Amino acid sequence: MSDTYRTVAAQATAAFEVRGSRFRGHVDAADSVEEAEAFVDAVATQFPDATHVVPAYRVPAADTSSQSPTSTTFLREYADDDGEPSGSAGNPALNVLQQRDVERVVCAVVRYYGGTNLGVGGLARAYGRAVADALEAAEIVEERPHRHLVVRTDYDDSGTVRGVIESADVSFEATYDARVRFDLRVPVPAVDALVERLNDATSGRVEID
Repeated sequence: MSDTYRTVAAQATAAFEVRGSRFRGHVDAADSVEEAEAFVDAVATQFPDATHVVPAYRVPAADTSSQSPTSTTFLREYADDDGEPSGSAGNPALNVLQQRDVERVVCAVVRYYGGTNLGVGGLARAYGRAVADALEAAEIVEERPHRHLVVRTDYDDSGTVRGVIESADVSFEATYDARVRFDLRVPVPAVDALVERLNDATSGRVEID
């Protein structure tokens, strides 16, 4: 697993028109195939009358939450033409993700047909541009591989657990219900040390998934 990778800072869209056809490129970060496909489904649901919704993504091939810090992450690359001429839509969209060397990224390009055929070359340029423009709007950043941890504890230990998490300087959200739940996003190299600290601080009473 590399120390850093390039991805998008936030969800973004970009729109333009070519000879009457309207294109909207949508991009977002995604850590798994499931997240990527859920994003594509959400875009398709948002634009049910679109002529085509073309997806492409580069994400980890498996759920990285179960991997150790020394595991190797393999990318799953996927694209589909969604009814456009073969090779005119999905692959040009995916090629932009590859050329920009971004991963953990999903895109979905919405097209409304304008009555004029663009040809394979015109379509390829338009779908590539939609992804490139959306990536520019989203901003490409360097990130470190992270894991999502769910930490559950009783109220008696919640202050101690929160203190350990805050001292680790990781992002988290706390939910106070029958028990206290902390959702953490932890850099992969720091996971083992943080888990050990939480167990030591609570004498093993904390639950960590």
